[in-house]
Amino acid sequence: MLKRSKRKKPELLAPVQDYMSLNAAINAGTDAVYFGIRGFNMRAGAKNFTIKDLPKISKIAKENKIRTFLALNTIVYEEEISKIEKTLKAVKKSKIDAVICWDLATIQMAKKLGIETHLSTQASVSNSKAAEFYKKLGIKRIVLARECSLKQIKKIKKNTKAEIEIFIHGAMCVSLSGRCFLSQFMHGKSANRGECLQPCRRKYLIKEKTNSNVGSRTPNIEKIRELEIGESYVLSPKDLCTIDFFEKLMETGAECFKIEGRNRSPEYVATVTAAYRKLIDFIFDASIKGKKFREELTQLKKETKKEVEKVYNRGFGNGFFLGQPINEWCNGYGNQASEKKIHVGIVTHYYPKISVAEILIQANKKIKKGDKLIFQGPKTGSFKQKIEFMEIEHKPVKQAKQGEKVAIKFTPPGGVNKTSRKNDQVYVIRKIK
Repeated sequence: MLKRSKRKKPELLAPVQDYMSLNAAINAGTDAVYFGIRGFNMRAGAKNFTIKDLPKISKIAKENKIRTFLALNTIVYEEEISKIEKTLKAVKKSKIDAVICWDLATIQMAKKLGIETHLSTQASVSNSKAAEFYKKLGIKRIVLARECSLKQIKKIKKNTKAEIEIFIHGAMCVSLSGRCFLSQFMHGKSANRGECLQPCRRKYLIKEKTNSNVGSRTPNIEKIRELEIGESYVLSPKDLCTIDFFEKLMETGAECFKIEGRNRSPEYVATVTAAYRKLIDFIFDASIKGKKFREELTQLKKETKKEVEKVYNRGFGNGFFLGQPINEWCNGYGNQASEKKIHVGIVTHYYPKISVAEILIQANKKIKKGDKLIFQGPKTGSFKQKIEFMEIEHKPVKQAKQGEKVAIKFTPPGGVNKTSRKNDQVYVIRKIK
């Protein structure tokens, strides 16, 4: 068990791409969020904010006592330097807490403006000498290369005074720290500019081209043999999930644990953030020791692993933390979550005093008592609610169908900000068979 006297509780950092996921992360208990704005971040395909959103993001974050990090982590071309400078000045004015970058021009300009800088994993720092080099340039925190093991992270942390941040959950890349050129060569969309079309996630064939006259009446005939590469997607790694050995990550001394997923849904952000919030708090704050601690931690791991399996994933692996990830490839295309959400309607009114939401069922779907719903909106974020009680025109009902307005009782409301609002979208959760 971690000794609390040795260090502060590590920061939990969640990914966001819009106000819905921002509020989802806040409600789930994150300590900080990172996000991009259009033009300079490694998730160009995400919804992303604009430079005009920075003051509002900062205001929401400070009201909820969390920190904000802007990702400016693409390579920067000569003609873009003035735009980067303009963005950094807006960061400074808006009181965004830090920028995540690795282009030396961005680092230099941020330092000049007195903005806290965190080095992106794109820089592939995997030893303490490199960490110290960047620290001398003014970098406060190093996001380590994802190829580092637990043992290596401990040594790096011991030999550098820079803060250390590590990825704990989300998509992995077959290329070193995501510096890949496959999408650029195949589609003209550079991964290093945040435009990756992820051709690596598809299944491929191996073609063998031969010129053989052995046993043939027509010598030197060119032949092509094709082989499908088993059931694996050999360029597409499984997603990282560290729940099974999370206490070992807590022992590395890293100051920040980061969740990948700026392209993923609000319910992904809410579910994964909440899972790791529980783990960090339990391990760090535990008053119990020995066998009882291990038993309760094992149970918590099972519960949180089951929750994160419900949202988007490509299957789970350990990454490089426990050694080389041999054969940890996806065995299917796309999402392998155990649940899916289906749109059913919209909130037409919310009554906060009695914690009741009125929902108009728009889709040709039925909802019934016992179902789990997801409520999502820019201010609401994303949260789940089981239907314990429902009424139509003040009469109890067991189900509701398209065209009906049904009142759903929130039991319990769910805590700070976990209430619904007019125009929130409503989804029903169904298991994927």
